[in-house]
Amino acid sequence: MQQHTVVSDVTVIGGGLAGVAAAIRAARSGATVALINNRPVLGGNSSSEIRVWVCGATAHGAQKFARETGVMGELFLENQYRNPEGNPFYWDQVVLDAVRAEPLISLYLNTDVTEVHAEGPDDERIIRSVTGWQQGSEKRIVFSGPVFVDASGDGLVGHLAGAWYASGREAASVYGEEWAPEVPDDNMLGSTLFFYTKDVGEPVRFVPPSITKDIAATSILAHRRIDTRANGCDYWWIEWGGELDAVHDNEAIRDELWGVVYGIWDHIKNSGLYDADTLTLEWVGSVPGKREYRRFVGDYVLTQNDIMEQTRFPDTIGFGGWSIDLHPPGGMYSTDEGSKHLFTSGVYHIPFRSLYSRNVTNMLMAGRDISASHVAFGTTRVMATCAVTGEAAGAGAALAARYGEPPRTIGSERLTELHELLLRGDASMLGVPWEAADDLALTGEVSASSTLTELAVAVEEDAVSYPLDEHDFGLHLPVDPRLDRIRILIEAEGSTSVTVELWSTAGGENHIPVSFIDRREVEVQGGLSMLEADFGYEPAEPEDVVVLIRRAAGLSVVVNPRPAPYGTLGLLSRTPATDLHRPQSNAWSAAELRRQSVVFEATPFTRAYRPSNVSGGFARPYRGPALWSSAEMAGDQPEHLEVRWKEAVSIGRVELVFNDDVDEDLVNLHHHRTPFPVIPELVRDYRVDVETADGWRTVVSVTGNRVRHRAHDVALDERISALRVVVEATNGSAWATVVGVRVFR
Repeated sequence: MQQHTVVSDVTVIGGGLAGVAAAIRAARSGATVALINNRPVLGGNSSSEIRVWVCGATAHGAQKFARETGVMGELFLENQYRNPEGNPFYWDQVVLDAVRAEPLISLYLNTDVTEVHAEGPDDERIIRSVTGWQQGSEKRIVFSGPVFVDASGDGLVGHLAGAWYASGREAASVYGEEWAPEVPDDNMLGSTLFFYTKDVGEPVRFVPPSITKDIAATSILAHRRIDTRANGCDYWWIEWGGELDAVHDNEAIRDELWGVVYGIWDHIKNSGLYDADTLTLEWVGSVPGKREYRRFVGDYVLTQNDIMEQTRFPDTIGFGGWSIDLHPPGGMYSTDEGSKHLFTSGVYHIPFRSLYSRNVTNMLMAGRDISASHVAFGTTRVMATCAVTGEAAGAGAALAARYGEPPRTIGSERLTELHELLLRGDASMLGVPWEAADDLALTGEVSASSTLTELAVAVEEDAVSYPLDEHDFGLHLPVDPRLDRIRILIEAEGSTSVTVELWSTAGGENHIPVSFIDRREVEVQGGLSMLEADFGYEPAEPEDVVVLIRRAAGLSVVVNPRPAPYGTLGLLSRTPATDLHRPQSNAWSAAELRRQSVVFEATPFTRAYRPSNVSGGFARPYRGPALWSSAEMAGDQPEHLEVRWKEAVSIGRVELVFNDDVDEDLVNLHHHRTPFPVIPELVRDYRVDVETADGWRTVVSVTGNRVRHRAHDVALDERISALRVVVEATNGSAWATVVGVRVFR
């Protein structure tokens, strides 16, 4: 046996997406990082060993403009390009390549941490080292350093260090949570195994192994859906162990899940009820995908009320948006629905105080073991949100190591620096403006070759009518500075009265109608006509609104099969008419009309797309689109942004944030597939020009860009008076859009 010692600024235990994001952000922040994973592949539950698709704030499209950026966003975009078919093995390599690209990360796969050396009294513990056994190489490795991140999922490191934690379900009285049980218990969400099938084109028999369960003798057939077309996460409900101990009973849970998987397949193949002669099992999981175990106690415990009220924390470090998604303890054997969901009006915020231990002074948490109640955990547990908390924990850990301070001090005394570090990395932050003092772009005057000022879409030859017999229609659009009149092209079978309403989204987090503003009853004639409604609405600050047209028999809106200006969406109600005023995001769908444009015109002209949006402000839609948009590009004619300074400046680095349409839901595996390998709104070809005493010259030229965040070192000997970002082509959008331009010495 060999024994080694590894000393790093930050030690991350757990190679799921939370640990990966923590390690990458810490390394990019200048820290040396040891990333330790007890499995041979990275990705945790999303890896090829388990194959859970990565869910996050988009909630499969229920939330709008909610896809994660930062490290998780980079993984989504790279997988979209490399792996549109959702091959789980290709996904493994996308994640591994992201880690290997960081020179400050040392990766230790197949290394199981089983010992923790911690000191101090119960209320002020400190971790000195963790020790792991690396299978295959027979190495015993001691990892030491000033800061540790427990991203292990089950929370073993924190447990061995003596960190305070909760498990099971708290009583409703503890945090005043409506969805918590009246009496506390030890029940948790269960674990799951998946299987994949394929059609081999010739008959294949199935001889059930001895572990096979007779599912006809269970409640499964009566209460769960079995389909020969289903694969992988389609069978998310194959869940068990919620009434057991997910760790101590792991082997028994796996065997029970195996028995049911083979029992389902036996039923499909041998019951005679399915056309499955040529189907065979291609893959069956052997590592249970765990949903829940320990939740560490931080300085703040996130609760159901925080989620539903969308509490804005001063120390917010990211957001989530998946529903509160709780499952019955009995899992697949329960006669209840396999899950129940509670959505917010939009995304919610997560505080940094939930990412470090209350009593272990140098430990941060990331992923499903953060400080949250069982009910709140029902939404924070999904993997893209775990990656958001991981990225923030990694940034906080890097700062803690840099300054020799505990995470609590970073969150209280260096919060501005933490926010700037996350924002500069394009992390999933919402409602926190970019105000870094060292960004020279903030001191310059920003202009553009053209700017989108007219929110209007003209009817085209291939436009179609979309009926509103069963749906209310909503047009989401920014209002800056006011909305006087809205005109929408409709088609009516005859003369009728149409109800038109104006609703506020009631916060930058939301993109559905939440607060009623005004109503108009408009008489229209049969045939095509422009429905007009005057509102004269002027909000105190820029915001998003939704113009509603209530459903009516024989009424349609006219739709072009092309995208509208960014920040506008066509929404259709999903709920019955009696339930329309519930402000839950899944009550309104953008899926049917996404990348299509309702024919409309809003007056007066808008300032929502002004060039100054790229300098400071927000890096994603929040009370408006939060970007610059050109007018529609004319052929090969480029568009540009210009930053000009009153006095010449010296620059060394230019960082650009492009628009990758965070309203587009992406996923790593086979849930769905988008029709393009690169987001069309992304700028494809661009250059950076600078103006010196000798005139303009190009210092950066890029073709084929397919990512959102780009950084260019452009150290110049001479000072410059202006800088231009010239957009020569997009990946398909008719508008050039840029989220941020940042310039540093």
